[in-house]
Amino acid sequence: MSVELVEVVRSGFRECVHRGSVVVLDADGTPTVELGEVHGPIFPRSTNKPMQALTLLRNGFDPVDDDELAITTASHFGEPDHIALVTRLLDRFGHTPADLACPPDLPFEENARAAAITGAGRSPLYMNCSGKHAAMLATCAINDWPRTGYLDLEHPLQQAVLATIADVTGEPETDLGIDGCGLPIVPVSLINLARAFAAFTTAEPGTAERRIADAVRSNPRVISGTNGPDLQAMSATPGLFCKIGADGVHAGALPDGRAFAYKIDDGHDRARMPLTLAILRKIGIDWTDEHTDLAATAVLGGDARVGVIRAIPGVL
Repeated sequence: MSVELVEVVRSGFRECVHRGSVVVLDADGTPTVELGEVHGPIFPRSTNKPMQALTLLRNGFDPVDDDELAITTASHFGEPDHIALVTRLLDRFGHTPADLACPPDLPFEENARAAAITGAGRSPLYMNCSGKHAAMLATCAINDWPRTGYLDLEHPLQQAVLATIADVTGEPETDLGIDGCGLPIVPVSLINLARAFAAFTTAEPGTAERRIADAVRSNPRVISGTNGPDLQAMSATPGLFCKIGADGVHAGALPDGRAFAYKIDDGHDRARMPLTLAILRKIGIDWTDEHTDLAATAVLGGDARVGVIRAIPGVL
């Protein structure tokens, strides 16, 4: 069963609590923290993007630079620099936004969202997974696979994704789901998700896994956006490779293989940063004032700070 992990304290009163499950691994892959259910499958949501990107590299996709590789793994905020990268990737292989099979959306970042609302409106370009979809279309073009129907489970691309995820995680075959962008999603346990992230950071330089980890670490803004949790966590923590997933999933690893993965039961985003920072502290990173600021989110009463969102003291 899940455990209480994060609390919201307002005016000295414990107003809310978020439950979930967490696993933390030592550099040799040994669990040092197991809270809740870490061996049963969850939907990893966008934490599976590095593994999907690995599939594309293994099947001939060759990004022109680290920015392009990073946007392939992104849950981007739809800001102008993100859209420019997705558009460049589409153009390079003769595709248009109409070829993207992800649903139309508005940008997540508020300024970009306001501009879209008063401008062209919803577009699949703005959907946070559009970089991955553009790279999938590119891989289809490279392999002469059908460019329509690439969301379908029986499509050669998706079969390749399933094989890659099985290879990286060691998860047994199980029933699949459908992710928010329409692609098949493979259930993965938290412990194997953490081990998969460690496999990316500990891979030899020049390998596909290491290329992905290095591209993400050098471009944390590309994979997220203004004030995004991955941007904040990686900017504060040199060497950290991490990726959020929708509905309260987060996974990451350090260069030596220390790693973590968690799932917040109610999927609330406000629990994410306090828990991620508490885990990083438990792992033993070099702690800074920047980490302290990220670890405790203010609860406001009017314009005044009247409380805090924090990992429950002593839970880790």
